[in-house]
Amino acid sequence: MPSRVPSLRMLRSFFTDGSLDSLGTSEDARSKRHSTSDLSDVPFSAVRKEGWLHCKQILTKKGKAEDREDMLAWIKVIRENSKAEGEDPGFASQALISKKLNDYRKVSPAGTKPDSSPKGPRGLGIRAEFLKQTGTSAPRSPRQDAAVTKDESSSQKAPWGINIMKKNKKSAPRAFGVRLEDCQPAPDNKNVPLIVEACCKVVEDRGLEYMGIYRVPGNNAVVSSLQEQLNKGATEINLQDERWQDLNVISSLLKSFFRKLPEPLFTDDKYNDFIEANRIEDASERMRTLRKLIRDLPGHYYETLKFLVGHLKTIADHSEKNKMEPRNLALVFGPTLVRTSEDNMTDMVTHMPDRYKIVETLIQHSDWFFSDKEDKGEKVGAAPP
Repeated sequence: MPSRVPSLRMLRSFFTDGSLDSLGTSEDARSKRHSTSDLSDVPFSAVRKEGWLHCKQILTKKGKAEDREDMLAWIKVIRENSKAEGEDPGFASQALISKKLNDYRKVSPAGTKPDSSPKGPRGLGIRAEFLKQTGTSAPRSPRQDAAVTKDESSSQKAPWGINIMKKNKKSAPRAFGVRLEDCQPAPDNKNVPLIVEACCKVVEDRGLEYMGIYRVPGNNAVVSSLQEQLNKGATEINLQDERWQDLNVISSLLKSFFRKLPEPLFTDDKYNDFIEANRIEDASERMRTLRKLIRDLPGHYYETLKFLVGHLKTIADHSEKNKMEPRNLALVFGPTLVRTSEDNMTDMVTHMPDRYKIVETLIQHSDWFFSDKEDKGEKVGAAPP
């Protein structure tokens, strides 16, 4: 510890008033006015009045720390006096110490290397060594503090997988391009998609006598606009929307829905069975086989097919006005309903008559194919001719 231990007030003036560069200019003049022996008796106001250069001269002779150990001792005294008198230790460590270190570097002889004695870790600077000895961490910038706070807060969070599951809420069901069981269901029949029920309702309310219904295509841009809206997961459909007023748009929307089903309404695994059943020569056997295949369809597919065929039957019942008999409706819906998910040109050409015929037969005898008598334990009537 150096013998020249100053008071805190003197140290404050020493470190905050300026650098050491011009110290020598007033050394002789100032030294005649005060000596080291009476410096401790000089009040702080008097020291400030005399000037900072004079105080520095008295305290350090020529304003320099003699060596590394001398510098560390000075800094340690600064810190201890700051704590003892209630001064903010951050000010001492950040302002006073930094200034002293900068001055020390400026006045160090050229070519002189810092002391690399084994008293501290190799390569550890004076400031870092002192902070280690006093147990004080180096001051950090606001950006560093924010980064540390962010790291600490993130470490308290749950595992990332759980967070992702919480954030990714289940999205509303889409309408187009998804399996029937994944579609938004109708309020009155959970196995029928909402879009199917809405389109059929609009056509039956306003288009039963509309000539060429389902045969005349609607505006592609409007159809695409409705598809995009419904695919956003709308749980309700505003039938008062202007786009829902065009019957051709709505009929095209319904056909597009069935065309984009990844699993066709008659399903991939039963497609060939339906084609073979339609080619059975005996009419009664053909009808019973078709009916059995229909009854074996999965729940959503059976209920949706039943709903759609019932709707087409209603349209056909008004064919005197709309000119859409069962055969005309079959020409429109046959290729869309009776197909495979990977339809190829060969099947389209060779199976097209079967597709038409199957849909036409269902429309003509919808009551028999979808009768609930069997479900009630009643005997089903003979197959129609």
